[in-house]
Amino acid sequence: MPIERKDGALVSLPNASYVGPSLLTVVNPGFEQGREGWAWDDNTGVATGSPHTGRFHAYLDAGRGRQVKQVVTATGEGTYDVSAWIAAGGPHGAFLVRVNGAPVGETTVADHSFYSRHTVSRVTLRKGDRMEIVFTSGDAWINVDDVMLSPASPADPRVTSSDAVPAEMFEWAKRKAGSWVHLAGTVGPLNVDERQPSGTGTAVYAPSYWAGYAHRSGYYARDTAHQVVGAQVLGLHEENKTMLGSFAASAVAAHAYYPVWSFNFDARTYLSIDYRGVDSFVREVPAPFELVEKAEQAHRWSGDAFYVQDSMWDFCRHATTEFVKEHDRLKPNGVAEGTGQGIFQGSASYNENSGEQLVEAGDAFASQYRAYLAASALASARGEEEQAARYAGRAAALRGYFHHGWVANQGAAMTRAYSLSGAPLSGWGRENSWFMPMKRLLLPGPRNDAYLDYIDEMAEGAGKPVNIEAITYLPDTFFANDRDRQAWKWMRYVYDHRGDRHPVAAQGLNGDYPEVAFTLVAQTVAGLMGFRPDAPRARVATRSHLPRGIDWVRVDGIPVGDACFDLRHDGTHRSELTNGTSKMYVWQARFPGEHHAVRTDGRPYETQRRTLHGRVHTCVNVRVPPGGTAIVETVRP
Repeated sequence: MPIERKDGALVSLPNASYVGPSLLTVVNPGFEQGREGWAWDDNTGVATGSPHTGRFHAYLDAGRGRQVKQVVTATGEGTYDVSAWIAAGGPHGAFLVRVNGAPVGETTVADHSFYSRHTVSRVTLRKGDRMEIVFTSGDAWINVDDVMLSPASPADPRVTSSDAVPAEMFEWAKRKAGSWVHLAGTVGPLNVDERQPSGTGTAVYAPSYWAGYAHRSGYYARDTAHQVVGAQVLGLHEENKTMLGSFAASAVAAHAYYPVWSFNFDARTYLSIDYRGVDSFVREVPAPFELVEKAEQAHRWSGDAFYVQDSMWDFCRHATTEFVKEHDRLKPNGVAEGTGQGIFQGSASYNENSGEQLVEAGDAFASQYRAYLAASALASARGEEEQAARYAGRAAALRGYFHHGWVANQGAAMTRAYSLSGAPLSGWGRENSWFMPMKRLLLPGPRNDAYLDYIDEMAEGAGKPVNIEAITYLPDTFFANDRDRQAWKWMRYVYDHRGDRHPVAAQGLNGDYPEVAFTLVAQTVAGLMGFRPDAPRARVATRSHLPRGIDWVRVDGIPVGDACFDLRHDGTHRSELTNGTSKMYVWQARFPGEHHAVRTDGRPYETQRRTLHGRVHTCVNVRVPPGGTAIVETVRP
């Protein structure tokens, strides 16, 4: 579907299926039309004193039993999540949903005076059902704003474990992540932000989910990249296609091949707080490279040819060729640069508030390396093996230059960036520190090990980021380097601090930042379980990353392509996979260490020894038929 960009050109989005009415609509969800659509008890109403966004909010005065409610009639079948931002001056308020008069879900309103997000999950409706959304007062005042309907996630994976925490964490994270998904076809505001809380108009929303601040009406390139795998685990394939496709379509020559930084949820218009014009918009060098990497990951999870067709391939090709050439002028060496002049001119690093004038940064360098590897895989999927080999060669050469020309020293003294003056910088750089081992740019060995120790030390101490969304990268960093205990420690930290207030007041709680839930979903399946699908080639690889103290974890209903897998790990010595697809899959079961005897379904089986990121693994390839289950375990001496 052709659309017009702000620079006057036409681009195409991956699908247009969202155009048209949604199955379910809440009238006046932000109370911007006053009392319209809602039923009001005495001592309730609409006020302007403390909205979450916009100009108005609903209020219920102190005193139990007062209600504000709306009845919505379903025009078709579906399952939905219902969310609202609520603040309260005291306890005993409630948010509940009834269907045809029967309660189907209720959550207690949190007892704090700032807004936080509350959700009733997985409300199933048939055509003609009457869903009642009800807010009930407690001992003190309650304010309500920004009611939202989300389609329940297409996939509903389930985690069980010998330890209660992984199951509880995943259940919270998948429900929270699912509540951020927009119901395609809903009409919503555009360009809402802290400067213009009422926005600049409305539009029909595309299949999309929140990825960025919840008080802004859009999704961000950086957040989207970090949420793609979690979204795939929840079956949000159409949303990923829409969002990744919109960024790809914006990365044109007029933007020097940068994608724009943020989109409204219509997936057409750029979020105005971040876009002033073709020469002045927020841009950060790691973003285009990460979007290439995530396109390749989405392709492996979904098997959708969209990711290897010309429109997406053109973006990947431009990001790894023209983009690099266009932004390699201050320090010409094949490494993409920022300007050292700020985010509206081009930041070299995601660590945009460091005050350092960076030209090259470790997070951009590492992301460029991973983008070359991703482009190699996508070229191979397109049948372009010579191009795939060239990209693999460029990745190897870039990594070689990193170790033999760009970086020096180790630990706290290791180079992580270069300044506008050309000076190498070391010490703590947050993203431009941890991205280097997270993307496996660092070769395994003493330098990598020392730097991981340094990252862990700084993140636990004086260098700990104040914003929880930055900390969500740490589990990825340690899982990528087989530091399972530390990865799980940081997953626990993020989960345990979900109820703390976010430093950006309008954001609510830490757990109300969308990236928190999406990354915990991904880190459970791709991290703890080491689940790596390859739907186009009907392959899947697994490697348990369970730390000591967790005896076993099982995940049922992991979506790959158009079907699902079940996976169980017992420690790091036994794995069980069930193939719920309609295809024969080849499963590579990987076990850390060298094991001379391995059993598959109780019988001895041939193994291969592989060194993966510097560590020896014993690997077994097993053909698992549709509906079949295979068990692979190492034989203890």
